[in-house]
Amino acid sequence: MEQQEHEHEADTGTEHTIVPVRIEEALGAAAMALICLVSFANVIARYATNVSFAFTEEYSVFLLVFMTFVGASAAFAGNEHIRITFFLDRMPPLLQRVCEGITLLATTLMFSLIVYYGARVTYSEWKWEETTPGLGNPSWIYTIWMPILCIAILLRVSGRAWARYRKARAA
Repeated sequence: MEQQEHEHEADTGTEHTIVPVRIEEALGAAAMALICLVSFANVIARYATNVSFAFTEEYSVFLLVFMTFVGASAAFAGNEHIRITFFLDRMPPLLQRVCEGITLLATTLMFSLIVYYGARVTYSEWKWEETTPGLGNPSWIYTIWMPILCIAILLRVSGRAWARYRKARAA
């Protein structure tokens, strides 16, 4: 049991990555800093003038979604995404690899669907010149990031799968 836990610990990390995960970490930190800055400025303005900035909710929601997808990309690169390993740790190594393959396929399918439908939504918003209710900005400016960041996640998942495949072939 102790050996299996140690194997999972050794399986995390980003040594296999070509593109540094620092990019996602920096983007996530910048998004979080901007959320804090915008929200703090809104609280100060509301306290001082009894009027809040109109743009804060729109930008904060966008930045939160952006931060979530960037964080997911970094988590998949380091094999640190949320998972329940209670049963997996008790399986034989072959079955563990099968389960990981199923997980990678399901993840790829899910994020591929988000790319497809996110691109369709973005195109529709661009085509019909849809604007946001708060500021009147074009909606596609916010939604275009969903398929773009999902492609980044898919590249990270593919890199992780390739690293696992190479490790299994070497063993």
